[in-house]
Amino acid sequence: MPTDTFACPRCGSQTDETYYGPCASCRAELRATMGGDAKDLSVEYEPKMNVTPNAVALKDD
Repeated sequence: MPTDTFACPRCGSQTDETYYGPCASCRAELRATMGGDAKDLSVEYEPKMNVTPNAVALKDD
């Protein structure tokens, strides 16, 4: 893939990357300071009730 030379939006140094964004040293610093471990979240599914049942639907015969 072709690379472009641009100024790093974080530190302002010239970098040669495929995609626009922080340079390699800024990415490494961000991962070290801001990165964290992935969390395993398990949430029970609760269906959303968009329509409330009316009295006719709840009536027992």
